[in-house]
Amino acid sequence: MRKKNIEHNFLKILFLFGVISLFKIVRKPPMKDWLIIFLFKGYISSILDHLLTKRGYIEYPTKLFESFDVSFIYDYLLFPITCVFYNQVTKTSKKPMIFINVLLFSIPMTIVEHLLEKNTTLVTFRRGWNSFHSFLSVTSTFLIVRGFIAMVRKADNTPVAANE
Repeated sequence: MRKKNIEHNFLKILFLFGVISLFKIVRKPPMKDWLIIFLFKGYISSILDHLLTKRGYIEYPTKLFESFDVSFIYDYLLFPITCVFYNQVTKTSKKPMIFINVLLFSIPMTIVEHLLEKNTTLVTFRRGWNSFHSFLSVTSTFLIVRGFIAMVRKADNTPVAANE
Protein backbone atom coordinates (compact mmCIF):
# COMPACT_ATOMS: atom_id res chain seq x y z
CA MET A 1 0.00 0.00 0.00
CA ARG A 2 2.87 2.39 0.80
CA LYS A 3 4.42 1.82 -2.64
CA LYS A 4 1.05 2.65 -4.23
CA ASN A 5 0.94 5.96 -2.29
CA ILE A 6 4.47 6.86 -3.39
CA GLU A 7 3.59 6.13 -7.00
CA HIS A 8 0.36 8.12 -6.75
CA ASN A 9 2.25 11.09 -5.29
CA PHE A 10 4.85 10.73 -8.05
CA LEU A 11 2.03 11.01 -10.61
CA LYS A 12 0.73 14.15 -8.88
CA ILE A 13 4.20 15.72 -9.06
CA LEU A 14 4.49 14.80 -12.74
CA PHE A 15 1.07 16.31 -13.40
CA LEU A 16 2.02 19.57 -11.68
CA PHE A 17 5.36 19.62 -13.52
CA GLY A 18 3.54 19.04 -16.81
CA VAL A 19 1.03 21.85 -16.29
CA ILE A 20 3.75 24.33 -15.35
CA SER A 21 5.93 23.20 -18.27
CA LEU A 22 3.05 23.54 -20.70
CA PHE A 23 2.56 27.21 -19.89
CA LYS A 24 6.28 27.91 -20.15
CA ILE A 25 6.98 26.00 -23.35
CA VAL A 26 4.13 27.24 -25.53
CA ARG A 27 4.79 30.90 -24.77
CA LYS A 28 7.73 31.01 -27.18
CA PRO A 29 6.94 32.31 -30.65
CA PRO A 30 5.47 30.94 -32.88
CA MET A 31 2.92 29.96 -30.26
CA LYS A 32 0.49 28.70 -32.91
CA ASP A 33 2.98 26.04 -34.06
CA TRP A 34 3.62 24.83 -30.53
CA LEU A 35 -0.08 24.53 -29.76
CA ILE A 36 -0.67 22.61 -33.00
CA ILE A 37 2.19 20.25 -32.12
CA PHE A 38 0.96 19.83 -28.55
CA LEU A 39 -2.59 18.99 -29.61
CA PHE A 40 -1.59 16.78 -32.55
CA LYS A 41 0.90 14.82 -30.43
CA GLY A 42 -1.70 14.34 -27.70
CA TYR A 43 -4.15 13.10 -30.32
CA ILE A 44 -1.68 10.60 -31.81
CA SER A 45 -0.50 9.41 -28.39
CA SER A 46 -4.00 8.86 -27.10
CA ILE A 47 -5.05 6.85 -30.17
CA LEU A 48 -1.95 4.64 -30.09
CA ASP A 49 -2.11 4.13 -26.34
CA HIS A 50 -5.83 3.38 -26.48
CA LEU A 51 -5.21 0.70 -29.14
CA LEU A 52 -2.32 -0.81 -27.18
CA THR A 53 -4.22 -0.90 -23.87
CA LYS A 54 -7.40 -2.30 -25.43
CA ARG A 55 -5.40 -5.08 -27.09
CA GLY A 56 -3.61 -5.84 -23.81
CA TYR A 57 -0.05 -4.85 -24.74
CA ILE A 58 0.26 -2.10 -22.12
CA GLU A 59 -1.48 -1.70 -18.79
CA TYR A 60 -1.46 1.13 -16.25
CA PRO A 61 -2.22 -0.44 -12.85
CA THR A 62 -1.63 2.82 -10.93
CA LYS A 63 -3.43 5.85 -12.33
CA LEU A 64 -3.99 9.40 -11.19
CA PHE A 65 -7.25 9.63 -13.13
CA GLU A 66 -9.08 6.31 -12.84
CA SER A 67 -11.59 7.17 -15.57
CA PHE A 68 -8.86 6.90 -18.25
CA ASP A 69 -7.62 3.55 -19.58
CA VAL A 70 -4.49 5.26 -20.86
CA SER A 71 -1.81 7.16 -19.00
CA PHE A 72 -3.43 10.61 -19.02
CA ILE A 73 -0.35 12.44 -17.75
CA TYR A 74 1.97 10.84 -20.30
CA ASP A 75 -0.34 10.90 -23.34
CA TYR A 76 -1.92 14.30 -22.89
CA LEU A 77 0.76 16.26 -21.08
CA LEU A 78 4.34 15.00 -20.78
CA PHE A 79 4.75 13.36 -24.19
CA PRO A 80 3.22 16.32 -26.09
CA ILE A 81 5.33 18.80 -24.09
CA THR A 82 8.47 16.81 -24.90
CA CYS A 83 7.46 16.78 -28.55
CA VAL A 84 7.00 20.58 -28.53
CA PHE A 85 10.46 20.94 -27.01
CA TYR A 86 11.91 18.57 -29.62
CA ASN A 87 10.32 20.66 -32.37
CA GLN A 88 11.63 23.87 -30.83
CA VAL A 89 15.14 22.40 -30.78
CA THR A 90 14.91 21.16 -34.38
CA LYS A 91 12.91 24.04 -35.88
CA THR A 92 15.73 25.18 -38.15
CA SER A 93 17.72 21.92 -38.25
CA LYS A 94 18.67 19.98 -41.34
CA LYS A 95 17.60 16.33 -41.69
CA PRO A 96 20.73 14.75 -40.14
CA MET A 97 20.35 16.84 -36.96
CA ILE A 98 16.62 16.13 -36.85
CA PHE A 99 17.42 12.40 -36.75
CA ILE A 100 20.22 12.81 -34.20
CA ASN A 101 17.96 14.90 -31.97
CA VAL A 102 15.10 12.43 -32.18
CA LEU A 103 17.46 9.84 -30.72
CA LEU A 104 18.58 12.28 -28.02
CA PHE A 105 14.93 12.62 -27.01
CA SER A 106 13.58 9.11 -27.54
CA ILE A 107 16.41 7.10 -25.96
CA PRO A 108 16.18 8.79 -22.52
CA MET A 109 12.38 8.57 -22.63
CA THR A 110 12.59 4.86 -23.40
CA ILE A 111 15.11 4.29 -20.60
CA VAL A 112 12.86 6.07 -18.08
CA GLU A 113 9.83 4.09 -19.27
CA HIS A 114 11.84 0.85 -19.01
CA LEU A 115 12.86 1.69 -15.43
CA LEU A 116 9.27 2.57 -14.52
CA GLU A 117 8.03 -0.69 -16.04
CA LYS A 118 10.61 -2.78 -14.16
CA ASN A 119 10.43 -0.99 -10.78
CA THR A 120 6.87 0.36 -10.39
CA THR A 121 3.25 -0.45 -11.11
CA LEU A 122 2.83 2.70 -13.20
CA VAL A 123 3.16 0.78 -16.49
CA THR A 124 3.20 -2.92 -17.32
CA PHE A 125 4.18 -4.45 -20.66
CA ARG A 126 2.37 -7.60 -21.76
CA ARG A 127 1.94 -9.91 -24.76
CA GLY A 128 5.45 -9.38 -26.10
CA TRP A 129 5.51 -5.58 -25.88
CA ASN A 130 8.89 -4.35 -24.68
CA SER A 131 11.09 -1.28 -24.41
CA PHE A 132 12.29 -1.63 -28.00
CA HIS A 133 8.70 -1.38 -29.23
CA SER A 134 8.25 1.72 -27.06
CA PHE A 135 11.44 3.20 -28.49
CA LEU A 136 10.17 2.65 -32.04
CA SER A 137 6.77 4.18 -31.29
CA VAL A 138 8.25 7.20 -29.50
CA THR A 139 10.78 7.83 -32.27
CA SER A 140 8.28 7.39 -35.09
CA THR A 141 5.66 9.65 -33.51
CA PHE A 142 8.27 12.37 -32.93
CA LEU A 143 9.19 12.19 -36.61
CA ILE A 144 5.56 12.07 -37.77
CA VAL A 145 4.71 15.19 -35.79
CA ARG A 146 7.90 16.90 -37.02
CA GLY A 147 6.92 16.15 -40.61
CA PHE A 148 3.35 17.28 -39.99
CA ILE A 149 4.35 20.67 -38.60
CA ALA A 150 6.82 21.13 -41.48
CA MET A 151 3.90 20.65 -43.90
CA VAL A 152 1.75 23.06 -41.90
CA ARG A 153 4.50 25.68 -41.96
CA LYS A 154 4.97 25.25 -45.70
CA ALA A 155 1.23 25.51 -46.35
CA ASP A 156 1.03 28.54 -44.06
CA ASN A 157 3.52 30.44 -46.23
CA THR A 158 1.34 30.25 -49.32
CA PRO A 159 -0.52 33.47 -50.12
CA VAL A 160 -4.25 33.54 -49.58
CA ALA A 161 -6.40 35.27 -52.18
CA ALA A 162 -7.86 38.54 -51.01
CA ASN A 163 -11.61 38.80 -50.53
CA GLU A 164 -13.24 41.00 -53.08
